[in-house]
Amino acid sequence: MARFFDVHPVDPQPRAISQAVQILRGGGLIAYPTDSCYALGAMMGNREALERIRQIRHLDDKHHFTLVCAEFAQLGQLVEMPNDVFRAIKAVTPGPYTFILPATREVPKRMLHPKKKSVGVRIPDNAVVRALLRELGEPLLSSTLLLPGEEDPLTDGWEIKERLDNVVDAVIDAGECGSEPTTVVDFTSGSAEIARYGAGDPSRFEEA
Repeated sequence: MARFFDVHPVDPQPRAISQAVQILRGGGLIAYPTDSCYALGAMMGNREALERIRQIRHLDDKHHFTLVCAEFAQLGQLVEMPNDVFRAIKAVTPGPYTFILPATREVPKRMLHPKKKSVGVRIPDNAVVRALLRELGEPLLSSTLLLPGEEDPLTDGWEIKERLDNVVDAVIDAGECGSEPTTVVDFTSGSAEIARYGAGDPSRFEEA
């Protein structure tokens, strides 16, 4: 049975955030709100949680997982960014964008795209996520909470608890957080390609 944390969207209660992070550190899988929609989150090195996410979402090994970062210092340790890509990403973060880039050796191999050796990264603009990341002290392995056969992600904390009560360990509810996933920009070919249109404005990357 999943724990349920009802937190303030702007000033989340430190005790609830601390308890959620304890669940993550104990190997747990959580559902949490972001600046685009809800996501599933776990510790970066948690092999079991990675497989649980694959099972919940029916994902194959070509799915790009995302590492959610608190700041650019973290992001820069995980992916390789030429100066022009760095500037393009810096201009729109924090925000509802995911960027696919070649991964560094800091990223576990099981998280990588099998051919491209790439991974998704993002820095969200959301107080709850920022509080989680500060308490955790490292990036969060993440995937959009979009269930198999459904077109739209889940957006209501109580509905998520009811439907995923036996497959996640905690649900963080901070009220409405939007229902549109991030815009995904793929830089692995050397130039920007829009892999998914979503909450972020893609225009600057379409012109790149």
